[in-house]
Amino acid sequence: MTTNTVLLILLSIVIAGGLSFYQYFYKAKSKSKLNLFLALLRFLSLFGILLLLINPIITRNTLEIIKPPLAVVVDNSSSITALNANKKALEIYALITANSALNEKFNLQSYRFDTAFEPSEKFDFKGTQTNLGGISKELRSTNRNSIFPTILLTDGNQTSGNDYVYSFDAANKVFPIILGDTTKVIDLKISQINVNKYAFYKNKFPVEVFLNYSRDKNVSADFMISQGNSVVTKQSVSFSSSKRTAILNVLLPANKIGSQTFKATLSSLEKEKNTYNNSKNFAVEVIDQKTNIALITAINHPDVGALKRSIEFNAQRKVTVIKPNAVNSLKDYNVLVLYQPTIAFKSIFEDNKKAGISTFIITGTSTDFSFLNKEQSSLAFKMSNQKENYLASFNPQFNLFATDNIGFENFPPLENAFGGITVKGNASVLLSSKIRTIDTNSPLLVYAENQGNRSAFLLGENIWKWRLQSHVDTQSFAKFDVFIDKTIQYLASSSSKKALVVNHESFYNSGDAIEITAQYFNKNYEFDDKARLTIIVTNTATKQTKNYDLLKGNAFYKVNLDGLAAGTYNFSVKELNSNTSYSSHFEILDFDKEKQFVNPDVEKLKQLATQTQGAVYFPNQVNTLIKSLLEDDNYKAIEKNTVTRSPLIDWTLLLILIVSLLSTEWFVRKYNGLL
Repeated sequence: MTTNTVLLILLSIVIAGGLSFYQYFYKAKSKSKLNLFLALLRFLSLFGILLLLINPIITRNTLEIIKPPLAVVVDNSSSITALNANKKALEIYALITANSALNEKFNLQSYRFDTAFEPSEKFDFKGTQTNLGGISKELRSTNRNSIFPTILLTDGNQTSGNDYVYSFDAANKVFPIILGDTTKVIDLKISQINVNKYAFYKNKFPVEVFLNYSRDKNVSADFMISQGNSVVTKQSVSFSSSKRTAILNVLLPANKIGSQTFKATLSSLEKEKNTYNNSKNFAVEVIDQKTNIALITAINHPDVGALKRSIEFNAQRKVTVIKPNAVNSLKDYNVLVLYQPTIAFKSIFEDNKKAGISTFIITGTSTDFSFLNKEQSSLAFKMSNQKENYLASFNPQFNLFATDNIGFENFPPLENAFGGITVKGNASVLLSSKIRTIDTNSPLLVYAENQGNRSAFLLGENIWKWRLQSHVDTQSFAKFDVFIDKTIQYLASSSSKKALVVNHESFYNSGDAIEITAQYFNKNYEFDDKARLTIIVTNTATKQTKNYDLLKGNAFYKVNLDGLAAGTYNFSVKELNSNTSYSSHFEILDFDKEKQFVNPDVEKLKQLATQTQGAVYFPNQVNTLIKSLLEDDNYKAIEKNTVTRSPLIDWTLLLILIVSLLSTEWFVRKYNGLL
């Protein structure tokens, strides 16, 4: 307390004592015990009031010794066990943390890391991935405004995250202790396989393979890709001191529909310490995109053959030419090409109202336009019996799907009835028509969509001449056939909106995050944040079933299925309120990234130490590391003086005491008739 505060307290005592004396002794002129007791109560209450107004503050100085932190970070991934260094890691950790001199100089902090980074003094070395890049950020967050060293017990082999060499703060020294045998041994390794997740049936898909070799001796190896007991491809690869990597590109056939798993193997006559990294599984989902198309026509015309050849240019398309009265079921087809429809097509249109199959309608001089007006609502025809030739004009603003102008303006004219054609509803015009050089403002090729059903209209016959002219111009039918294929692709694609949309991969590697997301939409196709989504996952081999709830995020629901063993799983996502469901499958491939290494990554750990001005140590040099840390004058304890100011009294308690004293005085005076 300050001198002024002490003087004010003394003055308060004098004032409280003087007022009490004046009230009960000077004025009353009585020195009875009752007056003495009342004077004491009055003195205490007045002194308390004055003390409350003064509010004296006490200042305390506390000296605190702050030791610099020393982070001891241990690699808890399974690669430490694979390199037979887990026992050595525990020994080194115990030696460092039990050192009394280090504990006296530093504030030791113990951490472990694999996929995540966390404080811990226990290690099981079962982590499925190694993320060295996230360590520095966590340490800086924990030890803000501090300069501190880090002892890093690791093999330096990273399987996830950013490159750790430049992730650490250069101001804080890192001292890696390298775990594992650094003796170089012969090791052939499949380091990476790049392959698309999906492939089309009866096509070939590319596979890119990266191979590595770790010694200087000349070695010849065999690379093979197999599926089951069948060898799909095999070739020889040579390695030497000047050629330690190889990149192979192979094409594999997609001959089976569904999930196809392959195994890549690299082998040689040389004996290797680690053969786990000599093989790697990968998989693709082979999709049958075969589209069955019914080309329905009641007449013979060169256009029919030209359309069939053009559509079947894509091996995934199959065209069946059929007469209207010979169609048994529309369910066998994905797209209907109606060539010059007449009243004979009435049953086709009637059945398609229920089937909802996309249609490609081609008109010409044999078309019944009155019938066509009744059976569709996208175009309105007012046609005469006169014939006319129509040239094409390309619309560059067309954006329904990507397509190029393949020279439509130079193609021969199409023949159709003369008249007016009006576009109604949601339609996009790709080609408009011209008579010689005069624009008719009528469409020639138009695409429409009505309540999720797609349709296309080519308003003229003799398209075979277009295909022939395209060949004359480019020496190939390819451009024209691709143009027709895009039309079929548009019609074959479903545009309907689903209430439950689930996103997942077909394949996952063991140890990877297995995350499935879903969205549920109400009848207005708005995201429903009150949906109740569950997922049932079943292992197809063991029939073991697990149930999970999907948790709501910002605009999706999510579930994490980490921890599942390798194998094939069927799953079903269900919305409990509406019973809407989605079913599919995925496969977890048996692949452990942590078993890919035969040696610690000494070079990268040396780069890290150099980058942070630290030093690399081996397990037999731990005492040297401890000695260097103890002798390093950059890390010193700091004496911190903490000044705390607190009130001498608690005003709440003092206020209660004052009220109690005044109340007691009043009751005593009342009882003795002094009021």
